[in-house]
Amino acid sequence: MGTDRSESIDIDVKYGPKNTSVSVSPSGEIVEGSSVTLTCSSDANPPVQSYAWYKIGSVYQSIFYGNTESQQVFSQIKSSDTGEYYCWVSNGISTGRSPSLHIDVKYAPKSTSVSASLSGEIVEGSSVILTCSSDANPPVDKYTWYMTNVTSPKASGQSYSITNISSEDRGEYYCEAENKYGHLNSSPVFVDVQYGPKNTSVSVSPSGEIVEGSSVTLTCSSDANPPVKRYRCYKKIGYQSIFYGNTGPQHVFNQIKSSDTGEYYCEAWNGIKMGRSESMNIDVKYGPKNTSVSVSPSGEIVEGSSVTLTCSSDANPPVNKYTWYKKNITSPKASGQSYNITNISSEDSGEYYCEADNKYGHLNSSPVFVDVQYGPKNTSVSVSPSGEIVEGSSVTLTCSSDANPPVQSFTWWYRKNGDPYQSISNQNTGLHNVFNQIKSSDTGEYYCEVQNEMGTDRSTTINMDVKYGPNNTSVSVSPSGETVEGSSVTLTCSSDANPPVKRYTWYKKNGGHYQFSYVNTGPQQVFNQIKSSDTGEYYCEAWNGIKMGRSESININVKCE
Repeated sequence: MGTDRSESIDIDVKYGPKNTSVSVSPSGEIVEGSSVTLTCSSDANPPVQSYAWYKIGSVYQSIFYGNTESQQVFSQIKSSDTGEYYCWVSNGISTGRSPSLHIDVKYAPKSTSVSASLSGEIVEGSSVILTCSSDANPPVDKYTWYMTNVTSPKASGQSYSITNISSEDRGEYYCEAENKYGHLNSSPVFVDVQYGPKNTSVSVSPSGEIVEGSSVTLTCSSDANPPVKRYRCYKKIGYQSIFYGNTGPQHVFNQIKSSDTGEYYCEAWNGIKMGRSESMNIDVKYGPKNTSVSVSPSGEIVEGSSVTLTCSSDANPPVNKYTWYKKNITSPKASGQSYNITNISSEDSGEYYCEADNKYGHLNSSPVFVDVQYGPKNTSVSVSPSGEIVEGSSVTLTCSSDANPPVQSFTWWYRKNGDPYQSISNQNTGLHNVFNQIKSSDTGEYYCEVQNEMGTDRSTTINMDVKYGPNNTSVSVSPSGETVEGSSVTLTCSSDANPPVKRYTWYKKNGGHYQFSYVNTGPQQVFNQIKSSDTGEYYCEAWNGIKMGRSESININVKCE
């Protein structure tokens, strides 16, 4: 019999999408920024006519991407594209949904930031934890901590713990987050450590030597956070300190004085605690002042002893040159702080002063009087008025003597014609021996004797020659007895006078009246052969330049042979 075969008939079974799936290209790790394509595949007859792409949301909501193509292309995929994707297909018969495909976008750290465990003030001595946060896929596998402007790392790990934090820890910190795809630094966070004043110090301006009268500023500096609110400047005096009343960082001496020399320090307070500086010495330089002289030994200075004068002066730096002067003498007497006068004499009496000198000036002391005590010397007698001493005038003898202390007693001595000296102290014990109306009998040698508590001395002798007119003028006859005519007779005129009589004049009485006529001059009237006519009364006058003296009349009676 046999077989036969019919014509083929095509049976086209229509069915909805099945085996719907999503694939990713390229395969392997997906790195942020790369191009990634998702492809939706489905077995369907007729073929899929429409596609819809969805991403599962965080609350199980699906987000339609608005793409109706079989591929979803991410030209530069982002970390935010990480998630689960599926596609929905339709071919007019039915729809189909693919299983979800997880897209895990890998990326380097981003949004790196630092947080501190303590909010608000961070006080020195407390502990602070800094924590580094960063968004990364895969997660950060290395954290490194840095301090701004410090090259070497401070620590590693997600947290950086600073225990017993100090002011040195104050500054900006940042962390570096790193994974296999890159690294990123956080923005710096400022760790503002609050601490009391430290490294408090005092400085002086200008630097260098400080000279009295200049302007000087003390400045207090301190490292503190928050900044110092109040400063106080003190000066040490012994175990006490004097507050200068200034609350600012500077204390100004407009015209600094030597009394401002000393140790100064400041205190700084910022609300947390008090800080105190080390003391600083202010050494004010100045020229000599309060220059004075002291005498040793004190008390009486006796001629022949030794005396030391010492110059003292307040100066900074100390006096480097002392010069000694005696008042009213231009040239210096000596140099050095002490001036030693050995075997002192009366000539050394006087006012002495010293000049003290340093690099900033010089100053003389007030004069000190060196009062050398000595016995009388150079004792002398003077006569007043000078010149001739005339009987009847007023004459003063003055005893002068150089003595210290002054002469306490005077004794006057007198002698005449070589006789022994006699004291006239019972009559006059003073400086002066006064003759109110001097007499010729006062002629003689005089000296004075003086005494003080140091000794005695006497003057040289002075001869006082009292001048006076003729006294006791008289006429004598030689030979005495009867006068015989023809004999030789001499009349002699005598007179006491100083100076001696310079001129004699003879007179004879005329008749019975007292009329006399000039006869002759000279101390003698000589009758070689006297005559009876020579009988009569005779007198003489004596003159010595001071005054005239006249004798009594003498009668000459010539007898005849």
